[in-house]
Amino acid sequence: MALVNLTPHPIVVRTDGGDVTIPPSGQVARVTSQQTLAGYIDLDGVQIPVQRTTFGQVECLPAPAPDTVYIVSGLVLSALAGTRPDVVQPDTSPAGAIRDGDGRIVAVRGFQI
Repeated sequence: MALVNLTPHPIVVRTDGGDVTIPPSGQVARVTSQQTLAGYIDLDGVQIPVQRTTFGQVECLPAPAPDTVYIVSGLVLSALAGTRPDVVQPDTSPAGAIRDGDGRIVAVRGFQI
């Protein structure tokens, strides 16, 4: 099985056998987006803009390949809406994420679909 990391950073998976690091492939899958002004919040006379983001198509995701699983961001996985069984995201849920003393994720225990 091949794991192709389509995120811009290494993914560290912590297993009982030790850490496995999956380096970025150099290609990053992304979702197109467009922002429109939805309004303003008035904070003591200062107008703070509020944007509405609309998400579009997934870009730079290779076609399915035999024995290959693609690792993408949660946003990309969400945009795919279950249409690609060969795509996973790092499990950054409270049960899946391993954090350092400053709260940064340093590893995950597995993947999510």
